[in-house]
Amino acid sequence: MEINNLIKNQIINMIQTAASSEATEAVSTSDTLSLSTQVVHFLQTAWQLLPALALGVVVIVLCYYLARPISYLLIKPVGYVSKSRLLHLVTRRFISVLVIFFGIYIFLRLAGLSEFAVAVMSGTGLVGLILGFAFRDIAENFISSMLLSVQRPFRIDDVIEVDNRLGIVKKVTARATTLVDYDGNHIQIPNATVYKNVIKNFTANPKTRGHFKIGIGYDNDIRLTQQIAIDLLKEQSAVLNDPPPQVLLEALGSATINLTIYFWVNSEQHSPIKVASQLMRETVNCFTEHGISMPDDARERIIIAANNETPGSIKEATSNSSGKGASVKQKNKPTITAVDADIDDVSSDADEIREQAEHARSPEEGDNII
Repeated sequence: MEINNLIKNQIINMIQTAASSEATEAVSTSDTLSLSTQVVHFLQTAWQLLPALALGVVVIVLCYYLARPISYLLIKPVGYVSKSRLLHLVTRRFISVLVIFFGIYIFLRLAGLSEFAVAVMSGTGLVGLILGFAFRDIAENFISSMLLSVQRPFRIDDVIEVDNRLGIVKKVTARATTLVDYDGNHIQIPNATVYKNVIKNFTANPKTRGHFKIGIGYDNDIRLTQQIAIDLLKEQSAVLNDPPPQVLLEALGSATINLTIYFWVNSEQHSPIKVASQLMRETVNCFTEHGISMPDDARERIIIAANNETPGSIKEATSNSSGKGASVKQKNKPTITAVDADIDDVSSDADEIREQAEHARSPEEGDNII
């Protein structure tokens, strides 16, 4: 009986082993068949999509090469609106990017990835929004540059004042405006600051008004003094007759009648500061020749006499000392043999600063946008 049971168990084990091996072979065979089926299905799908993929690649290539001529064609109407080179460049590149993105979108649609195409377009807009917040200052400067190039509140070589900074415009790039002040320094002002601040353009109207003040004594004829000053101003070649110069009574001081003298000059040819300096010198000389007094503020001098001195002796001593001082002053008065031509120079400094800016090293690379 034991021998029979042993033989029976061995036969059962052999049958189970054979069954398991057959099952394994069947599973492996089915897996192989499944993998082969998938490969074949993929190849069939790829073969079916191959014409569409090829057409999508052709569309992308065509869009890439047609982006430039299409942008130049569509940008022509903008040329009738504005001559801004920056606006033309930005608009042209924007149109080119749109054409290329359109080609990519068509390729994804032909490849059967419509949802992915929509996701790509949406993601592009979201990324642009995020970058806009991250680089807000840079974007603000760039937009300000476009607005400046379109509106053109000033030109290259104009004398302007922005944010309490006076200078000559040397360069306007996509980031900043470069000024050269009258000390020869290069000043870079961000375009956002330029656009948001008050811009004072001294070159747009070359006529500039200057003025200076002078005081005369109360013993003078005011009307006659005003007429003498106006006649003097009209004799100066640097002073414009239109608008005419004016001599106005400003205030009544403690010892003087204060006059303000207004005059107009062509700032492109003459410097208002230099003209004012020359006019003050000529006005003082002219008033002195006509006997018009220009006293200083009233001062009271009190001299206390000593016990052994009388007021008469003090007055005499004061007179003698004044006489001696006057004689010494008259004796030591220098004699002018020749007058330097630079003293009478009233030419404008703008041309000299422009020449210095032209030969100076540019602090920022980039082309002018206006």
